[in-house]
Amino acid sequence: MITAEKWEKLHGRMEKLQILEQDLEENFIRGSGSGGQKINKTSSCVQLRHTVSGTEIRCQKTRSQADNRYWARKELCERIEDAVLGEKSKKQQAIEKIRRQKRRRSRRAKAKMLDDKTKQATKKKLRGRIRPDE
Repeated sequence: MITAEKWEKLHGRMEKLQILEQDLEENFIRGSGSGGQKINKTSSCVQLRHTVSGTEIRCQKTRSQADNRYWARKELCERIEDAVLGEKSKKQQAIEKIRRQKRRRSRRAKAKMLDDKTKQATKKKLRGRIRPDE
């Protein structure tokens, strides 16, 4: 169950992004996927369409229609934020951070591998025959 505080926070975010409730078309449709009879009978999936931007979202995260309404609006805010802010969005920043971390890890791994190779090469050199001095 989504608290009133979370709803208020979401409405504030929507106002900031200039998303009005009157610009939203909301439909409740039957969900898809596993769930058997229950999912075939109830219309808990929320289909949200923002008429201004043309963005369409379907959400069936939970079995509750009210919760899915919240999650659909939150997803809409994230998508519009991504479109408006581009690379500066939080999601994009998180992706870039992970990309940088992975790149750093691979450099460390490469250095370690090269170090192990040189150690192995020195071991192999010592295996050679020892010639007596003449």
